[in-house]
Amino acid sequence: MYPMLAVGEGLARARAACDDGRMRRWIWLVGWLACGLHAQEPAVRNELGSSSSPYLRQHRDNPVHWSPWGPEALARAKRLERPIFLSIGYSACHWCHVMAEESFSDPEVAALMNEKFVCIKVDREERPDIDEIYMGAIQAMGKQGGWPLSAWLTPDGRPFFGGTYFPKEDRAGLPAFRRVCERIAAAWADEREQVLAGAGELSDYLAKSLAPEAVPGEPTSALFEGLVADAREWFDPVVAGFAAPPRYAPKFPQAAQLAVLLRGSDPEGRRMALATLDAMRRGGIHDQLGGGFHRYSTDRRWLVPHFEKMLYDNALLASVYLEAGLAAGEPRLLETGRTTLDYMLRELLAPEGAFWASQDAQSEGVEGKYFVWTKEQVDEVAGDAAAEVCRVFGVTEKGNFEGVSVLSLVAEAPGTAAFAAARAGLLAAREERVRPGTDDKVLVSWNGLAIEALCDGYRALG
Repeated sequence: MYPMLAVGEGLARARAACDDGRMRRWIWLVGWLACGLHAQEPAVRNELGSSSSPYLRQHRDNPVHWSPWGPEALARAKRLERPIFLSIGYSACHWCHVMAEESFSDPEVAALMNEKFVCIKVDREERPDIDEIYMGAIQAMGKQGGWPLSAWLTPDGRPFFGGTYFPKEDRAGLPAFRRVCERIAAAWADEREQVLAGAGELSDYLAKSLAPEAVPGEPTSALFEGLVADAREWFDPVVAGFAAPPRYAPKFPQAAQLAVLLRGSDPEGRRMALATLDAMRRGGIHDQLGGGFHRYSTDRRWLVPHFEKMLYDNALLASVYLEAGLAAGEPRLLETGRTTLDYMLRELLAPEGAFWASQDAQSEGVEGKYFVWTKEQVDEVAGDAAAEVCRVFGVTEKGNFEGVSVLSLVAEAPGTAAFAAARAGLLAAREERVRPGTDDKVLVSWNGLAIEALCDGYRALG
């Protein structure tokens, strides 16, 4: 079994390390695969139907002969001397669904995968240890990590090529998934020694170079000063938040970073944190009707999110908003923390008392359909208050996302009974729609975060 690797140094270090002479043969292999992209065992059943993971069960009807990660699949790869195609994702992942619909449901693509590879599916929420290994490999290849994670491994589990989402046809600089599979199968057949050598060097590099260095002792003031300096480099001076300039997108709600900046003694760090929390509160990443936060913003303005909702994001953000609201004496931040906890209790609390893992981005096969509005829909529900509701939430005839509107706070909500009633009416009408699916896994660590957030809520709000 491929040994556990501790990965986490980041993309910049990985790219810099690619100049190392030890990596040249591996770099040649990756280049050969990328530049050359152009157009058996008896069938085994898809083994995902009895899985405990909702994500794996979503793929039980694929014509791909998926297996879960385990000794049987790894032994099969060695016995057949075939590469492993490893696909890692999670139930609420939008692009995981897209790749499944485009490629894994295609009988011709599946036949190619079944003939040339041993295909393994992993739920990254159930097996973060496996995800950590191969996410580190993807980043060491100079690629941005993300999900779905797509990696090709030697039969003994060493990565030699990979990426994230591959489209069905060539698009936006990405090669078609089928052509990637064909090219890798050809490399395995014709250039196997080069593949194995490159995989060995990459494996050694990950094991030796990306292991985090443990620094003894307590954090120092110099460390916190460095964190503020790093945050300043990534801080968006226009609409707050942290992302790579000059696009400053996509933007993730960096709850841990915000907590550190809030607790530090540097006033600039505190200012950046409070500005970011306020911008997120007002943006479309924040569910303006039901509370809670979506996964991340696709744009600079925090307006259009990927619509999945994760328990751990919301638990961490609830705690940060409550802490910031108390520290700054800002009721709106406290209210955001409260409504985030309300969302968790209303939508993610299982009858047995634990919290489920996440909610999907899609309903009826369309991302965000549950959450977005047309002006006509708002007019119908809100009645006499519709004009005010549209003004506050930025709802227009044209829309701000594919002809519909993601609700954001263009103006602060008035504290009138009429507006509150209209808002409640919109939420009630939304709950009549087809709801996104819920991943009903119960993860102990995420539930720990949720319990901590509820304790923070009691301390802050009584």
